[in-house]
Amino acid sequence: MHRYLLLPLCALFMAGHSAAATFPLPPAGSDVVGEIEFTRASRADTLLDIARRHDIGQDEILLANPNVDRWLPAEGAPVTLPTRYILPRAERTGLVLNLPEMRLYYYPKPLREQTPLVITHPVSVGRMDWVTPLGKTTIVAKERDPSWRPPESVKEEHAREQGEILPDVVPAGPDNPLGRFAMRLGLPGYLIHSTNKPFGVGMRVTHGCIRMYPEDIERLFDLVPVRTQVQVVNQPIKVGWLDGALYVEVHPPMDEDQEKYEEIMNAASDRITQAIAETGNPQAVVLSDNAIRAAFAEKSGIPVMISESLYGGGSREAPAGAWRY
Repeated sequence: MHRYLLLPLCALFMAGHSAAATFPLPPAGSDVVGEIEFTRASRADTLLDIARRHDIGQDEILLANPNVDRWLPAEGAPVTLPTRYILPRAERTGLVLNLPEMRLYYYPKPLREQTPLVITHPVSVGRMDWVTPLGKTTIVAKERDPSWRPPESVKEEHAREQGEILPDVVPAGPDNPLGRFAMRLGLPGYLIHSTNKPFGVGMRVTHGCIRMYPEDIERLFDLVPVRTQVQVVNQPIKVGWLDGALYVEVHPPMDEDQEKYEEIMNAASDRITQAIAETGNPQAVVLSDNAIRAAFAEKSGIPVMISESLYGGGSREAPAGAWRY
C-alpha cells in the first residue's frame, strides 16, 4: 500500500442543557458509533450554545463548522453536529480519554444479560505548559462539593498573570473552579471535575486536570465506581470499521506534536495497512485516495469513509445523517 497519508440503536437522555450520547458497544470488527446530525442556528444562539446543548466541545463544533460564525451565526444557518465517533484504540473498559480529541469514553461494566454500552462526553485537557499525562491510572476517590487547594505553581502563575494571590483553600461554591463534583485520579494532583466556566469545555485550558460540563459529570459521577481504570491516550488519527467500510477520523494534533505530524501520518498509514491486512482479504478493500487526502487536509474530527464496503455496493460518502432542532 502507498503512504496515502503523505499526499442505530442509540439512547439519548436529557439532563440540563445537554444530550448525553449512549451507544450499544459495537461488536468485534466494528469501531464506529453514532451518526452525524444537523441543526439550524438562530440569532439567540452562539455556536458554543449549540455545542453545549448537544454535548459537544468548543473546538469540536468549530472544526465541524469552519464557515459558521462562532459568535453571530446567521439565522437558520445549518450547523453540523459531529456526533459520530471512531472508538479510540484502547481497552474497551473503564474510562478512556483521547487528548487531541478532547473526549472521554466510558465503558460501564454490564450487568448480567445487559447490552454493553459506551457513553461519551467532551472534556477540557491540560494546556501545552500543563500537559495531562498519558498512561493508565484509576479513580481513587470521589468527592461532592470539593474544596480546592491550589498548588504553589498555580498560585505563582495566578499572581504573575492576574495580579492577585489565591488563598490556600478555595471552599465549595460558585467561585470554586472544581465545581460540585470531582473524581481523583491515582496521579497525585490530577482530577476529573466539574467547572464554573463551562464554555471552556472542549479546549486546552486546564492545568492538567480533566474538566467536564457540570451536567455531564453530575450524570457520570454516580455511574463510575472508585477503582475504575482510566486510560489517557494521544490519538489524533483514529481508524475503524463500520458495515465493512473503513473510516478515518482526523483531529489536529496537540501543539507540542506539530513537528511530529509527518511521523503521526506515517503511523496512521501503517494502521490503515494493518486494518486491511486483518480482514484476511486485503485485495477486496478499495481505498479512495481523494477521501484520504480530504480527511487529512480538513482535520474536521468527523469520521470519513475511505473505502468501499467489503459487503459490496458501498458508497464512499458518509450517510446524510439526521436533523436535530
